[in-house]
Amino acid sequence: MPHRWRNLATLTGSTAVDSTEGSVTSTLFPTIAASLGLNSSHLGTMTALGKLASAPAGPLWTWLAGVTSRKTVLVVTSLLGGAFGIASGFSQDFASLLVLNVLMAASLVGGSPVGNALILDSFSDRDRARAVSYFYGAVNGIMSLVGPLLGLFTRTEEGWRTGLMVTGAIAVAAGLAQWLLIKDPGVGASEREFADLAANRRPAEKASPATILSLFRVRSYSIMMLSRLLSGHLLISVFGVTFLVQERDFSNVTAAIVLAPFGIGYIVGTLGGGVLVGWLDRVMPDRGRVWYIQAAQLLFAGAALIASQFDLGGIGLYAVLWALMGAAQGLNPPVNRPIVASVIPPRRRGQAMAVFITVFETIGWAVFSLGAGHFATTHSIQAVFLWVLVVLMVVNALVLGLLHVTYPQDVAAARAERERERDEALGDPAA
Repeated sequence: MPHRWRNLATLTGSTAVDSTEGSVTSTLFPTIAASLGLNSSHLGTMTALGKLASAPAGPLWTWLAGVTSRKTVLVVTSLLGGAFGIASGFSQDFASLLVLNVLMAASLVGGSPVGNALILDSFSDRDRARAVSYFYGAVNGIMSLVGPLLGLFTRTEEGWRTGLMVTGAIAVAAGLAQWLLIKDPGVGASEREFADLAANRRPAEKASPATILSLFRVRSYSIMMLSRLLSGHLLISVFGVTFLVQERDFSNVTAAIVLAPFGIGYIVGTLGGGVLVGWLDRVMPDRGRVWYIQAAQLLFAGAALIASQFDLGGIGLYAVLWALMGAAQGLNPPVNRPIVASVIPPRRRGQAMAVFITVFETIGWAVFSLGAGHFATTHSIQAVFLWVLVVLMVVNALVLGLLHVTYPQDVAAARAERERERDEALGDPAA
């Protein structure tokens, strides 16, 4: 597929920038809280509302990508997100910070499903786990380096403002880079059934409420969406640093150190996961991916239990546990994106990724962040982590076990639909 590696490299850089900007408030929050007189519930509210605003925004951006182009949406989302990020650095109270962060979140969210769909159309099913592992491994590698650097902005009382402005400006630059470098291969270009067809003969992308509802008739997709709601491990990126500051008495700068090993662990898990999924596809093509994704949830729960429920003393042991949690979390992208792509045909894949990444993941984030923020205020973040990072992740692994029944059947059904669409395209002389 022409330009696929350039697309992957460009999207890796831009996604790393957008993700860093989206998480910068959580990283700098202890200092922001001291400056504006806030507490954990404010962080939970801000994160939750940002995620709730992202839920409808994701499918809308995906629809706009179908009407205009995926490249246009990728550029616009980065430019808007960067602009709102810069403006948030001028916030004088919680209300203005909240509004600007919600607008930033609703803008940046569009790049994720559109970028993921473009990557899936650039690589065949055989290569997707490897491509996705490179993508998320590199993204989080960059973020792991940037995380401790963001902590440097907390050395002064108002340094968080500079941090927000700098990350916003870099996001604007990333948008311009995408405009120059991205080459969209077209919907379905990487599928064997459509590879030899001209772009105008391939099934066009479908974006409508009916299309979204039809996704849930695919049982494996519905299970993956339910799993997304149970993915409590996402909460570690919101409250991890704050937990170490408030309940383990580390400074903001010291607590931010765990972001580097977390990112490194994520890279190792993601890259290793891509290789492992490829091997499992060869030896257990029907259920290897299912065993793999179940094991990833249980591994995270085990590491989180030790990291959050015991006082380990110095930051060193926490760094090791954060690395293990990062590795366990990193095991997910090389398998969950390919699972979704395997059971959903290309013409509905853009909306499938939008619902997967921006709606269900967002709802999960919002519920966890809002509930955890308020529960932590009256109890403790440690108690929240026990139920969300440990117990819920075990439940998630059990739910994913249902894929052993549905996944092989849904893969075969998606393949049959692609073959039917190919026959229709070849039989239409006007196409």
